[in-house]
This record gives sequence, C-alpha cells and structure tokens, in this order.
Amino acid sequence: MGQVDLKIEAPNAGWSFENISDDFDEHVERSVPLYREGHELICQLGDFFLPRNAVVTELGASTGALASRFLQHHSDRKDIRYVGIDVVGSMVSKASENLADDPRAEFIEADISTHPFDSSSMVISYYCLQFIPPRARQRVFDIAYETLDWGGAFVLFEKVRAPDARFQDICSQIYQDYKLQRNFSEAEIINKQRSLKGVLEPFSTQGNLDLMKRAGFVDVMSIMKWVNFEGFLAIK
Repeated sequence: MGQVDLKIEAPNAGWSFENISDDFDEHVERSVPLYREGHELICQLGDFFLPRNAVVTELGASTGALASRFLQHHSDRKDIRYVGIDVVGSMVSKASENLADDPRAEFIEADISTHPFDSSSMVISYYCLQFIPPRARQRVFDIAYETLDWGGAFVLFEKVRAPDARFQDICSQIYQDYKLQRNFSEAEIINKQRSLKGVLEPFSTQGNLDLMKRAGFVDVMSIMKWVNFEGFLAIK
C-alpha cells in the first residue's frame, strides 16, 4: 500500500473507490483541473436540455457532489428527476445521505455497463468512463445514446491521452507539476500513478469522438479542455 493523499492509501495497480467516500471530494478537487468549473458548466448546460418532467442520469455519481450542485442550480424545477448510478456501495450511501432532503434525487448501486438506464433528457458522465474496461466502454456509449430523448444531451468529461508520444510526455509533466503545486508530495504522485496501472484507461480525444460516433452521435463539440482533461457535449 502506498499513500496517495493524506488520508487515502492504494496498492500498486489496485486503485479502488471503495471506502474513500469521506475523503473523495477533497482528493478529486485537488487532483482534477477545473473540477468545480466543470460542475458549474454542466449546471448551465441543464438550462438548455430540461423539458418538463425531465430525467437526468449521471453515470458514476460518487458522493453526489455534482447532483447536489445541479439540483441547487435548478432549485425552481421541482419536476426534475435526477438518477445517479454508481457501482460502489459506499459512494451510493454517501450520495443518498448528502441529498436525503431533496426528493428529486435517487441513487442506485449498479454497474453502468449492464444496468438499463431510464429514458433521459440528459446523460452525464463526469470522469467515469475512463475507468470502464475498454472492452465494455462502447456498450455504455451505445446505451447512453439509445436512452436519450431526441434532442437530449450527453455530457462527457474524461482524462484524455495526447495524439502522439511527444505531446503525451509534455502533458504528463505539466500534470505532475500541477499536482505538486497543489501540495501533493512526490511520493503521493508516484503512488497514485502506480495504483492506476490497468485501472485508469484514458482514450485520446479522437478515441472518445469515435466512441460517440459509433454510438450514433453526429453533433458533438468540445466544451472545456485543460491539457489532458476534456469535456464534450453531444446532442442526439
């Protein structure tokens, strides 16, 4: 086991989201550039894609931080139903606890690669699909497309690989510096990288675009990017 943050340890090639729900939000906000800004952007996108009685499905809802912010942004919309799906039981419990006072929110413990989604006006994946094994990833994109209402939005944020080795080297070193600037120690950075081996499998920008295209999406644009972190909006 190696220390990856002050309160989080993980083994080599064995990163897990189990049993870290209490410390997850602080860790991920320090780790992912523009994390809160991405949440805010998704809230604003909701202004365009929420008809009456809209269903919003979030894949990999973790502690419900995005759900909470989204529903606060749309506090006047009592007709919204927000469904968060996560495979980690402790995350589902934490999210359910955090939003216990909002009847619009529901959290389900399930594997998004096999769980049938409800028909939705928006499907959101915020740094989630990069952890789905590549062999199962296309199916998740397919389900997202199939269950979206016509004119609905698929919002995808992912860590992305660079298009060639030189750019990837630049991206990796810039991101290491980013984490050092946020007070991760060198040992914590290395331990986190080691823990993610075989667990985090990012695709390139083009790879994600290809997945969306094969699922059926035609209208797609990049809506946020910080070096090797990118957000996309696809409209059915």
